[in-house]
Amino acid sequence: MNLHKSKGTVWDDIAEDPAEAAQLKIKAALFDAIRAYIEKHQLTQEEAAERMGVQRSRIGDISRGKLGGFTIDYLVLMAERVGVNPLRIAG
Repeated sequence: MNLHKSKGTVWDDIAEDPAEAAQLKIKAALFDAIRAYIEKHQLTQEEAAERMGVQRSRIGDISRGKLGGFTIDYLVLMAERVGVNPLRIAG
């Protein structure tokens, strides 16, 4: 087994560039906030999609943890449409 010391978070370890690691952290925070909103309100995928103005398949991707394929901009739009303020996520 080949072990190495972590640079901090999994995002820091995946990304070679600190700016890229920051982008991944922001995407993950938005993603988690959207998932938490869906769980808190016990929404079906169809209900969540309707509230966020996206296709149900996008909610399915979120429920399966598929972070790839989402941009920060897209996640911000989804979050803002349901009142999840992305600026308060990290705060």
